[in-house]
Amino acid sequence: MAQGKVDALLGIVFGDEGKGKVVDYFTPRYDVVARFAGGPNAGHTIIFEGKKFVLRSIPSGIFDEGKVNIIGNGCVIAPDLFMNEARELEAAGYSLTERLHISRRAHLILPTHRVLDRAYEAAKGKAKVGTTGKGIGPTYSDKAARTGLRVGDILDGFTQKYERLKARHLQILADLHFTDFDITEEEQRWLEGVDYMRQFRLTDTEIEINRYLAEGKSVLAEGAQGSLLDIDHGTYPFVSSSSTTAGGVCTGLGVAPNKIDKVYGIFKAYSTRVGAGPFPVELFDATGDRIRDIGHEYGAVTGRDRRCGWVDIVALRYAIIINGVTDLVMMKSDVLDTFDRIRVCVAYEKDGVRTEDMPYDTEGWQPVYEDLPGWQTPLTEVRSEADFPPAFSAYIKYLEDVLRTPIAIVSVSPDREATIIR
Repeated sequence: MAQGKVDALLGIVFGDEGKGKVVDYFTPRYDVVARFAGGPNAGHTIIFEGKKFVLRSIPSGIFDEGKVNIIGNGCVIAPDLFMNEARELEAAGYSLTERLHISRRAHLILPTHRVLDRAYEAAKGKAKVGTTGKGIGPTYSDKAARTGLRVGDILDGFTQKYERLKARHLQILADLHFTDFDITEEEQRWLEGVDYMRQFRLTDTEIEINRYLAEGKSVLAEGAQGSLLDIDHGTYPFVSSSSTTAGGVCTGLGVAPNKIDKVYGIFKAYSTRVGAGPFPVELFDATGDRIRDIGHEYGAVTGRDRRCGWVDIVALRYAIIINGVTDLVMMKSDVLDTFDRIRVCVAYEKDGVRTEDMPYDTEGWQPVYEDLPGWQTPLTEVRSEADFPPAFSAYIKYLEDVLRTPIAIVSVSPDREATIIR
């Protein structure tokens, strides 16, 4: 029997590219969909049949009743938020307990992790990272410090382990003089979430996934956030706390590199970023506001305005290299339908120096643009490449040439059906 393969689907800039829709669209091709990194700081929005769902921890393949969905060991889980999300799906008619498997090695986000998140941000003053406040960073910090609480711990000696870690957090908060909080109700809900999680299949998902692969089954690895938020390769320190790149698939699911086949890199026809950090292509004018309004660029988790700009070739080329992207997926092309000019950032400049490579520190670099004509034609009803406006086809070809990577899929609206395979 032929070995199965893992295909990875990643956001390759700053996240918010529309991964949820693409995973949902791809799911019928795969036997298993698995999240390998991140937690409830990631909001994957899926729209179909007039319904809208925002998934934060649960893989986006959950809407296909015939598929196994896995939350891998590289993820972090808040039991209360997980319970809320799962119950919403159950109320909508989707069965979860048999199809959703959770790694016992995934780490738990405690209520005190969320308080620590706020405390650490407050201590930074003007140098805030702009976190979602969901406790992600402190949870991964505990993981690295070897003091964390894992999903498997809720099955054995849980109360003692929880109280020990909680006490450690409270001591840190006292040392920071951050004491004006009350987690009583939040903790009660969190403990209810822990009980709720016990009904799911809590297992060694790395063994399970490799068993599926040995049986010749296919796995789609679903990323969270984007490559430029990767803890190693992103715009540090303005990054997430997990490995969001293709390397995170191996560590976050327990699969070997030679099991990975296709790497799909998702990006928008323009650029966005949420939170603080360098963003060379950011537009501070009416054009940026216009892109934000047309694209409804507001955070799925926080509701924050997303910073908007033109597409960034420097960032994309870097992400393609470090991920080994084989195929690109361009999202939200229709947002640019009404623009008469489309700008493309092809390089950065600072102090008379020009570079086409991603700098170690992107602070202070200015974009160098090339201009292309806009297509000024609605794309939302287009369902075939043959019906692309000539200027839109030219935009796609331009991007493929400078990125040296094929754009295999184009999305022209949020709807599941508005996905064109080239």
